Amino acid sequence: MSIALQMTGINKSYSGVRVLIDVDFEVREGEIHALLGENGAGKTTLMNILGGVVAMDSGRIQLFGNDVTIQNTHEANQLGIAFIHQELNVVNDLMVYENLFLGRELRTSWGGLNTDEMRRRSTEVFKKMGVDIDPRAMMRSFDASHKQIVEIAKSILFDARLIIMDEPTSSLTRAETEKVFAIMKDLTKNHGATVIFISHKLGEVCEFCDRFTILRNGEKVASGDARLNDGACVNQVELAKLMVGHDALGTQHYEAREIGDPVLEVLGLDLPGKYNNISFTLHKGEILGFTGLLGDGKLALVHTLFGDMVARSGEVFLNGEKISITHPSLARKRGIGFLPPNRKENAIIKDMNVRENMTITTLRNYVRRLSLSKKRENDIATDYSKRIGIRMRKLSQPITTLSGGNQQKAVISKWLLAKPEIMILCNPTQGVDVGAKNEIYALITELANQGVSIIVTSDEAQEVMRICDRVIVMYHGVIQGELTHEEITEEAIMILSTGGVLAVG
Repeated sequence: MSIALQMTGINKSYSGVRVLIDVDFEVREGEIHALLGENGAGKTTLMNILGGVVAMDSGRIQLFGNDVTIQNTHEANQLGIAFIHQELNVVNDLMVYENLFLGRELRTSWGGLNTDEMRRRSTEVFKKMGVDIDPRAMMRSFDASHKQIVEIAKSILFDARLIIMDEPTSSLTRAETEKVFAIMKDLTKNHGATVIFISHKLGEVCEFCDRFTILRNGEKVASGDARLNDGACVNQVELAKLMVGHDALGTQHYEAREIGDPVLEVLGLDLPGKYNNISFTLHKGEILGFTGLLGDGKLALVHTLFGDMVARSGEVFLNGEKISITHPSLARKRGIGFLPPNRKENAIIKDMNVRENMTITTLRNYVRRLSLSKKRENDIATDYSKRIGIRMRKLSQPITTLSGGNQQKAVISKWLLAKPEIMILCNPTQGVDVGAKNEIYALITELANQGVSIIVTSDEAQEVMRICDRVIVMYHGVIQGELTHEEITEEAIMILSTGGVLAVG
C-alpha cells in the first residue's frame, strides 16, 4: 500500500514551550488511521500544521509522494485536505446548503447564486451518505450530531483525498457513530479517500481503524496496526498506558459511601415533547446517573432543573421545600450548579482568559469597597487551579489555548467556587482523554464524599458504571428503569435504553 502522507521531523513551539518534538507521522492510502494521545499531547497541533491552520517551525511534509508547503487552509483545501474540527465550523444562521458551499458558492452564468444546483448537490451528497437532512433547513435547528454529519458531507462534496476528523463522534450516539464509520469506510474503500481520525475512545480505534499512532508530551511514542494477525483488537489497556505513561483504564473510582437524607425530590414533572411524568429522589452525597440514547429526554430534564426550561406540570422539592426555578439565576441562588453538555458553545467564554472563566460565577465575592480585588480573584483562582490540576502556563492565557480536558476542569472549578449543594454534570468527560477522565472522575467522587449531591448525564455506559451510586435509564422521555450500582451493566443499560424490560430474578 502506497503512502498518502509522510510528515518527518515536525517541530513546533509556542512562547518557548515545545509542543511537537521531531514528530514522524506516516499514513497509508485508503486507511483510517487513528491519532491518539492525551489532551495537550500535540495531536491537534500536528493536524493544524497539516491543515494549514498554523505553520511548523521545522520539518518536511510529503503528500501522495510530493513535497508540499502548506501556508494556509486554502492551500490545504487545494491539495485535497479537509479538516473537520472538534469545534464545529458551522454558521447557525445559514441554511444547511449554504453551510456546505460557504466560500465555494456556485454561480449562474450571469453571476447570481445558483441556489437550485447547490441544493441539488447537497441532496445528492446526503443521499450518498444515507442520511435524511433537508438542505433548506436552518443549521440552528440541528443538534451537535447532525452538525457533525453536515461537516463530513462538506468534505465528501468537494472530493477531499485526505480527511482529518478531530473527535468526530464525541457527541454522537452509538447508532450515529456506526453510521459515520460506515461512511468513512465507504470513502476509503470505494472513493479513494484516506482518513486521519483523532479520538479518545479506544474502543472505536480497535473496532473501526486500520492503524494508529500515539503522541505523548509532543513526541511520537508508538505506532502500529489496530488489529493483530489473528484479527483480534490491539490491547486497549496497553494503548492507554502508552498514551498517559501508566495504567489508566485500570483505575477504580467508585467508592461506596454513606448516602444522606433526600435533598432533591421530583414528582410527576412533565414537558410535552421532551419528557413525561418524571419522578425521582436525589440524596445528600449521592452520585445519580441519567443515561439512555440521544433524544431520550434526560438533557431537557436537567435543563428544567436548572431553569433553562419550564415544565408544564409537576413539583420539585429542595430539602423539603417546594420550589419553582424558572431561570438559571434562581437555580444558582438555590445552590444548584450546572455543567452544560457542549463545552465549546455553552460553557466557556471564549473571549475571556482562564482566571475570568473560573471566577465569572462568583465575581461578587471579590469586590472590596465597590471595586474588584484582582489579587483576591487571582489568589482564589490559583488555589483552585492547583487543587484540581488545571495544566496551563498562566491564569491570564486565553481559555481557548487550554486542551479540552483542562477547559472542562476550568468550567467545573467555576461552579466549585460557588460551593453548590447540588451539581448537575452533563457529559462531564466529553472530548477528553483517558488521563483527564480519571482526574475528573476523582474530582466528582471527592465532591460526593464532601456531601455534594451530584447528577451526571452521560451516553457512555462505562462512565456511569465507574462513578454512580444509582442510574436512571430513560427511553422516549420516560423513566424506563432504575439500577443500583451493583446492577449496572452495559447489557442492562442497553436493554432499558431501547425500551426493553429487565427479567426479574
